[in-house]
Amino acid sequence: MLRLTWVQPEDLIGHELHQAAQDGREPSAVKARWKAAGGTEAPLRAGASPEPASRYLRQLAEDLLDELADLPSRLADSEPTSLAKIKASCPAWPTQPAGTRATGPAQPAGSGPAGPTQPAGTRATGPAQPAGSGPAGPTQPAGTRATGPAQPAGSRAAGAAPDPKKGGGTPQAPASDPTPAATPTQARLEAAWLGRAVGCLLGKPVEKLPLQAIRALAQSTGNWPLNTYFTARGVPTQLLTQHPWNRRSASTSLAENIDGMPEDDDLNYPLLNLLLLQRHGKTFTTTDVATLWLDELPAGRTFTAERIAYRNLLTGLEPPRTARHRNPFREWIGALIRADVHGWTNPGDPAAAAEQAHRDATLTHTANGVYAAMFTAATIAQAATGTADIHTALRTGLTVIPPASRLAKALTHAIQLARTHDDFDTVVDELHATHAPTHHWVHAIPNTALIAAALTHADGDFTGSICRAVSGGWDTDSNGATAGSIAALLAGSPAALPDHWTTPLKNRLATTIGDFNGTGFDTLAHLTHTLTHLEAPRP
Repeated sequence: MLRLTWVQPEDLIGHELHQAAQDGREPSAVKARWKAAGGTEAPLRAGASPEPASRYLRQLAEDLLDELADLPSRLADSEPTSLAKIKASCPAWPTQPAGTRATGPAQPAGSGPAGPTQPAGTRATGPAQPAGSGPAGPTQPAGTRATGPAQPAGSRAAGAAPDPKKGGGTPQAPASDPTPAATPTQARLEAAWLGRAVGCLLGKPVEKLPLQAIRALAQSTGNWPLNTYFTARGVPTQLLTQHPWNRRSASTSLAENIDGMPEDDDLNYPLLNLLLLQRHGKTFTTTDVATLWLDELPAGRTFTAERIAYRNLLTGLEPPRTARHRNPFREWIGALIRADVHGWTNPGDPAAAAEQAHRDATLTHTANGVYAAMFTAATIAQAATGTADIHTALRTGLTVIPPASRLAKALTHAIQLARTHDDFDTVVDELHATHAPTHHWVHAIPNTALIAAALTHADGDFTGSICRAVSGGWDTDSNGATAGSIAALLAGSPAALPDHWTTPLKNRLATTIGDFNGTGFDTLAHLTHTLTHLEAPRP
């Protein structure tokens, strides 16, 4: 029998019960009815339970999903989804750079102007960074900081971020006075595309594996702390039997098998967003995103929240209801992995990047799922200027999400951990102790926190960032992709990325999106560079 993943009501109900408990609803009565009827827990790692449910249980699951949706949330005021309310809750929302116009569609009355950016080349006000915390220079060797010799991937090097116990590195700070933003060079954008692909590829073989399995597999081949692609060569048979590689990815992503960049949703969505901006410009609407998906995105290439929203579109629902209707994955990582292009094409304008990410994300996500995309887009927009270090970029990202939200608190905690501990394994263990008992491995909150911790601890170094992000587990390919995009953007050019990472990609990407199959990263950089010059139509 066909067991379609991520859409069957009997599988969704367990995830929605978890989501309700996390977002401030009281689901205990509904949970008791589901268990009394013989309902099971949500699948732990797979997208579908192994056996079909009875017709009665499936119908009950649908009814209970609707009941859960009607429950009030005590977090509704502190975690809004509307852009106007998000901006109202952000006291340090970035200002718009000089010489730019708002790029979003017309806002409803009372929503305020399109709120724009932390200016290019400026640092959010707050404690100064210590010497050596600037952006990684293109000639800096992989795994090193400008102020010290090469360091293992899991240890802190000289020039690391300030210790919050000593008063440094306030996570959220008001924006500075606006200045015009510089367009990133095509080489910088090519580095970002390559970095995204490399980080994704590094994480693909160990996606879904528990943390201890990732560590054991890497250690068995002498690749710990992680510093290169995973390999099956030398791994004991017993260990592989106990912890097999991701079955869909091993044949294309282990070191001995890499032949170009294989298809992955972490690259498909940035490609879709190139098409989105080509067709609609920066004034696109959420409905434009939906229409593009129906035209260009195969349904079988969607997962979790994206698959639910796609299904909802096909049944006639419109955004933003597509994100809410029977969608327990609306705070998972799917919107975050779509955010890069919004940041790349708004250099020095994190608010515009965040607003674009919001319009994209609300097709599929709500609250913290949307914030993760906005945070990432704003961080990338600040990094794209070439004048901000990773700590400035991350602080800027925090200015576009509600400070009382669960994501803001998780990010602040993760960054503080990364500044406090020299051993990154200790940081990861603390993050897992905090989030793993209550969150799915694809949820946006723990994964975004891990990305921020990895970038902070590595001081934005490319190899250090992607290896830390992947070695931390959870959604390894997505985390590696986002960390790689940001760190490579800071590195500034493909030449700044170590050859052992980029050469196996052969400047070739596989995809089912549009006509992009076989396209080179240099071509994608050219297309992205062109899109950074798009302007909104004059009113």
